[in-house]
Amino acid sequence: MSHHYSGPDFGFPLGNAQLDFTDLYAFPKPGDSEKSILIMNVHPSAGESPPGPTTIEPFAPAAMYELKIDTDGDAVADIAYQVRFSPSGDGAQTATLRRVDGAQAAGTDEGGHVIVERAPVSTGREVRITKAGEYRFFAGWRSDPFFCDVEGAKNNLRFTGDDFFADKDVCSIVLEVPNSALGMKEIRLWARTLAAGDGGGWTQAERGARPAQAVLLPEERDAYLAGEPAEDGRFIAAFAHALEHTGGYSPAEARRVAGTLLPDVLFYDPTRPASFPCNGRTLTDDAFDIFMRVLTNGKVTGDNVGPHTDLIPEFPYVGPPHNAP
Repeated sequence: MSHHYSGPDFGFPLGNAQLDFTDLYAFPKPGDSEKSILIMNVHPSAGESPPGPTTIEPFAPAAMYELKIDTDGDAVADIAYQVRFSPSGDGAQTATLRRVDGAQAAGTDEGGHVIVERAPVSTGREVRITKAGEYRFFAGWRSDPFFCDVEGAKNNLRFTGDDFFADKDVCSIVLEVPNSALGMKEIRLWARTLAAGDGGGWTQAERGARPAQAVLLPEERDAYLAGEPAEDGRFIAAFAHALEHTGGYSPAEARRVAGTLLPDVLFYDPTRPASFPCNGRTLTDDAFDIFMRVLTNGKVTGDNVGPHTDLIPEFPYVGPPHNAP
């Protein structure tokens, strides 16, 4: 799995599937070197613990979905794109997209200026795209692009090539952004979901960027999911301990490798081709195989599962949902 099922016992954060962040992608727009595509996926259509379908409402109205962007290398956000959703009415939702800059981008408050308001959410196979200046925005159910043998991962890494996600859906937030809005240099990205607090304010339910490590490596998962990349140094020892156990690394080498996995951010230079883990992440990058090689110190090289074939060549790039009308 990637960030899927990052809650207790392969459940959902705060027990809510709509708050489960699953994957983050960043790559140059095909055919246009002046723009980038950022994709944040959440809300798996099926659960593992317990097994079965999740709610059909795509996004939680009492939640905030956020892309964080660090432009100066300190693992603190300088830009944030925030998305809020309306309650479902007659099966429909709408979205509001905001951009926050400066010191406020590092916080948890809703704010900034509105880029898109009342954008329709796609609840079926129809792609409903909203344009606003140089931005394009999509939100709704899509085919889950992540590919992985989940049961093999749970069975002591004994893989059979069975792609658990081949027939699963996920909710995608897709943003086409002018590179000028990102700074035209290497940035660091991560995503997070936040739940509205009973007394006001927001509680971070989950965060991350790099696939799989949040599910398989932290000893104190709740603290990790609630944390900030700038503070990830406190998890190096725990990551190193897990790497020693799973991969047979020496203590010194395990600590060195753990340091390459933290802070949990995605490096992305919009002027270069994307390829995980060096620069961004495309929808066909085999990120799980890459993590398996790290986790096992090269003893396991992959799960025998390849990219999905239902991706589309134009915005929003993620394939149509399997189970939506």
